[in-house]
Amino acid sequence: MTFYEELEWRGLVNQISSPDLIEKLNKGGLTFYIGTDPTADSLHLGHYSSFLITRRMKEHGHHPILLVGLATGLIGDPRGTVERELKQKEEVFRNYDALRAQVEKVFGFEVVNNYDWINGMNVIDFFRDYGKYINVGYMLTKDHVRRQMESGISYAEFSYMLIQAIDFKHLHETRGVDLQVAGSDQWGNITTGIELIRKTTGDEVYALTMPLVTDAHGNKFGKSEGNALWLDKEKTSSYELYQFLLNSDDACVITYLKRLTFLTPEQIMEIEARHNEHPEQRIAQKALAREIISDLHGEAEFEHAVEVSEKLFAGDFKSLSARDIKSGMKNVPQVSLTAGPLADALVAAKVCASKREAREFIGNGAISINGEVVKDVAWELTPAAALEGGIVIIRRGKKKFYMGEFA
Repeated sequence: MTFYEELEWRGLVNQISSPDLIEKLNKGGLTFYIGTDPTADSLHLGHYSSFLITRRMKEHGHHPILLVGLATGLIGDPRGTVERELKQKEEVFRNYDALRAQVEKVFGFEVVNNYDWINGMNVIDFFRDYGKYINVGYMLTKDHVRRQMESGISYAEFSYMLIQAIDFKHLHETRGVDLQVAGSDQWGNITTGIELIRKTTGDEVYALTMPLVTDAHGNKFGKSEGNALWLDKEKTSSYELYQFLLNSDDACVITYLKRLTFLTPEQIMEIEARHNEHPEQRIAQKALAREIISDLHGEAEFEHAVEVSEKLFAGDFKSLSARDIKSGMKNVPQVSLTAGPLADALVAAKVCASKREAREFIGNGAISINGEVVKDVAWELTPAAALEGGIVIIRRGKKKFYMGEFA
């Protein structure tokens, strides 16, 4: 396969602005940029595919530049739904510093900041040098603007695409950038940049967009969707990422392997065949987790995530750190415990509805404390029973867990 054919095979091409781009992508030597706004202090899994295609292109001989848009981050990109909430300026600056450090560490890309050339621009220059070249009717045809017009769009957000166009023009003129790469939701913004460059310089530049990464229900992996998986392991632990990837839907997992890993087509097709023969073994999901976590955080973090998962499943809480337990039990009910007879403590923590129910659960061996079954209704729950960090893990029945700490 040619480089472009492999991008298509992996499902990484949504739109290109010109057929001429195909030969240029195959040949190598393009300087291109990809941008993100500092709306948070970490990238998330939704960004990961975009940054991987950037790395793929770099390995094929293209030169990537990452723009972290401090200027555009202060305005907000129309999402086609409702007006984006503006963050405090200090928060956006902190987010920029965090993202720049993360990208340089994880991906090794050169980072630029559009605040450097936008901040010093006056309003007259903005309108004379840029605004007069882009027709309002043209801007209104963009899907994300047209959709948001229904709920209301401020002039600031309406102007966002023009500022992104200025970014493209600036990088084209100062850094030789001839291509912008982004998710499919940025097509309207990128093509505005192409139009501005064509009208002001006569040069032809290009756009490539990728399909957004979505789950089995079509929801994208983004923090605005409420399901963000952060690339910063302090925000999303390797264990949490492992569990999410391990539970990827069979209908999506091969797509994820194509888009989110550097496994070769031959390796992916072999994994797919083995997975289809034994889907219960989750062969594809395990390969996906290994590749992503090892790439982001190192192979040792992947092995640790597997170990934590196995120990939590086996109820071996005592050999785990408080950090690992809290990560693994992040989504279970958090309860406050009081010392005393176990039945009383279970009722006080609302693990059981009544003392009678609590005694029945205990007598039937359906209550375990830190992985050990307790059948004695007179057993006293005290702080001495807590694990590292003062944590107590209560299991009721086979699957109902609670994480408790003494008040």
